[in-house]
Amino acid sequence: MTIEMHVVDAFTDELFKGNAAAVVMTDEWLDDDLMLSIAAENNLSETAFLKPVQNYHYQIRWFSPLTEIDFCGHATMASAFVVFLKNDELTEVTFSAPAVGELTVTRQADGMINMSFPNRKPQAVAEIPEVLVKGLSKKPSAVLRSQQAYFAIYDDEASVRELEYDSEQLKLLAPYDVVVSAPGREFDFVSRYFWPANGGEEDPVTGSIHAGLAPYWAEQMNKSEFKAYQASKRGGVVYCRLVGDRVHVSGKAVLYLQGQISI
Repeated sequence: MTIEMHVVDAFTDELFKGNAAAVVMTDEWLDDDLMLSIAAENNLSETAFLKPVQNYHYQIRWFSPLTEIDFCGHATMASAFVVFLKNDELTEVTFSAPAVGELTVTRQADGMINMSFPNRKPQAVAEIPEVLVKGLSKKPSAVLRSQQAYFAIYDDEASVRELEYDSEQLKLLAPYDVVVSAPGREFDFVSRYFWPANGGEEDPVTGSIHAGLAPYWAEQMNKSEFKAYQASKRGGVVYCRLVGDRVHVSGKAVLYLQGQISI
């Protein structure tokens, strides 16, 4: 059996930047073990699988090389990019996933892809886990947590960029990942994302975590629109805007590969 697959670099307008995701469309779900095997073989941060519900409405599932993920932003952007690629006139597509409900994605005239996410603002923790402190080379000034990750907050961008981490320690925080963030110089805020328990080492660009970063920094900076940067080796620019109880996360994407897999 052959299945069409695309690979898209999300949150960038340059190839080999941003975060790469594979997108696989199927009329019916493949076996869970097979989807995980495909994701492991791709060895990208995420492989998204889409199953049509009706016109331009898809159920979506996300798999890292290690496990199924509840919510992934960059692979949602990549999925929308592929749907839009197949229909030049289309400007809106909807994805559904149990953990986050319906995600509406629109294509703007300037090529930006805008995703509407639920607000996942983090909350302060009563006690900072010892393994979090051990797992980061510098102690954060504040620690919060969302349903996705621990948020380690720093006072300056240099602390985030220069930070070193211990995967074995951070892995003990499972099922939670770790995002580190600080106010930026060129950008409103910067971040990095570590997920050794769920996906690998450092994630290049993490769209989903900005549904928590944007509400956090909105309170700190008293503003609702942000231009953010994820300071990984590949790097990616993420635009965020608070709209009611939603967080709009936007960026550009480029096609890297279109082909078929044989299974």
